[in-house]
Amino acid sequence: MTDQQPVSKREAERSQGERLQKYLARARIASRRRAEELILAGAITVNGQIVRELGTRVNPQTDEVRVNGRLAQPTTHLLYIILNKPLNTVTTAHDPQGRRTVLDLLPAEWVAERVYPVGRLDLDTEGLLLLTNDGELALHLTHPRYELTKEYEALVEGRPGAQTLERLERGLLLSGETRPTAPARAWIIEPAGDLTWVGLELHEGRNRQARRMFGALGHRVRRLIRTRVGPLTLDGLAPGASRMLTAEEIAALRAG
Repeated sequence: MTDQQPVSKREAERSQGERLQKYLARARIASRRRAEELILAGAITVNGQIVRELGTRVNPQTDEVRVNGRLAQPTTHLLYIILNKPLNTVTTAHDPQGRRTVLDLLPAEWVAERVYPVGRLDLDTEGLLLLTNDGELALHLTHPRYELTKEYEALVEGRPGAQTLERLERGLLLSGETRPTAPARAWIIEPAGDLTWVGLELHEGRNRQARRMFGALGHRVRRLIRTRVGPLTLDGLAPGASRMLTAEEIAALRAG
């Protein structure tokens, strides 16, 4: 009879898979502690099933792990991209209707690294969009507690006066909501015939917020461009163009 060799703890753990918290950390989704919070909140699915057990293990080769519906996969090559999104481009990785997506504007080698948009811009909104495969940073940037300041240039109907700008800055209650918008900053850029270019700086990210704020005050938005997100601007980036962030820009985002 052949004696069986004792199985080490590490070998036993490997045969059972990888702890879900560790997998999520390697996927740059969240720190292990934050991953535990996501698991307990029911935000994680493994092969389509919600898991809430902190001791759950997964097989990185065969199991499909998703966070709030988004596929989570470990990566060793992290990319950070800024894109000047043009009109009529969908902020998603795939569009069932066959419309152009923001990934269609990127080099194939970047898309192959599974980058995805951080937040979103509407189909009819232009301007600065971040894309990355760093899930941890993406969650950080979109968390309400760390919401980055965003600056827009809006071409609106009419001539907004001082009272309108004051209401934008003070905050206003939008239709269907229970609390007013956070204090903002607004200023006139220049008139354009019967229209006016207005600058707007927001500190929160409600759905179609800029358009709804102007609309609530009687100034329909005809064109909307996001020109800044935190420390990043569109300087030198033509519509449809993209580039990698510098190390300094990435550090500034993390600090923000």
